Amino acid sequence: MPHATPKDLMLAAAAALLAALLLEPRLVPGTAGQIVGSFLPWLLAPTVLLAAVAVGTGSKIGTAAVVPPIAAWSVLFVPQLVERPDTATTTPAFRVATQNLGTAGTAAELTDAAVISVQELTDRNRPSVAAALDPRHPHVATVGTIGLWSRYPLHDIERLDLGQGWARALRARIELPAGEATVYAVHLGSIRLGETAARDRTLHTLTDLVRRDPSTRLLVLGDLNTASTDPALTPLTQTLHDVRTGLAFTWPAPFPLTNPDHILTRGFTPLDATVRRTPGTDHRAPTATLAPPHIPPGSDAIWARARPYAKVSPRPA
Repeated sequence: MPHATPKDLMLAAAAALLAALLLEPRLVPGTAGQIVGSFLPWLLAPTVLLAAVAVGTGSKIGTAAVVPPIAAWSVLFVPQLVERPDTATTTPAFRVATQNLGTAGTAAELTDAAVISVQELTDRNRPSVAAALDPRHPHVATVGTIGLWSRYPLHDIERLDLGQGWARALRARIELPAGEATVYAVHLGSIRLGETAARDRTLHTLTDLVRRDPSTRLLVLGDLNTASTDPALTPLTQTLHDVRTGLAFTWPAPFPLTNPDHILTRGFTPLDATVRRTPGTDHRAPTATLAPPHIPPGSDAIWARARPYAKVSPRPA
């Protein structure tokens, strides 16, 4: 075994730290840990740099030590990069999208979607958003800065306060071609430097609502202010499917580094998923085509009756 020099020990220690962060970002406490979790895929950059230094300096110990973080990154993210949605279905499909409108977005580029959730809807941009979406989406629900436009009828629209002291989410029953579903349009609490309490509180409340919701077919569309790789999101994604292709970064729009915007589903089969660049906003827009699971011929009526919508009120945060 080669003699370990201080350089070897430094390279090995850095590699061990990277592997630990990839496998358990919560080792870093507080906000810093959640930042690491949200930008976890980018740990590939220092890992590759470390490997280059180890090889370039001829450090056999350093080269061997960098294998675990490379393997950890590969296990975590390579399947996401090569996975493709299921296309083997003959059931009625529809497209959904979600868009944080930012300062000047209108979601006009998303009108091919049958269901569109928007955030940051204000008195200033509401007329332009409505002008873009109303012609093809006659069913509309708005609560505060949240909007939901749909080609299909919406019923039992409910304002939701997820723990912010005001409503920044809604829940509705939607009549899809294959039967009823429940849709949540949400914008979770914002993150400030060194402060994630508002986001964490709203995420906990949303997770509780989804877990108690009896609907077989359920959608969560919106800006959750956390990435798929953030451990804080895990309790929610344990019960829902995070629909995306690849890493699906959405923010910031010019050069996305993370994905706070999500399409989460239960009881649907994803057929495709993509992220679109839209003008006027600092968020790109996730979109996905969904279908119910394959239904044997003649059983459509059973599907339509299964697990009807039931109202679930938010618990106190």
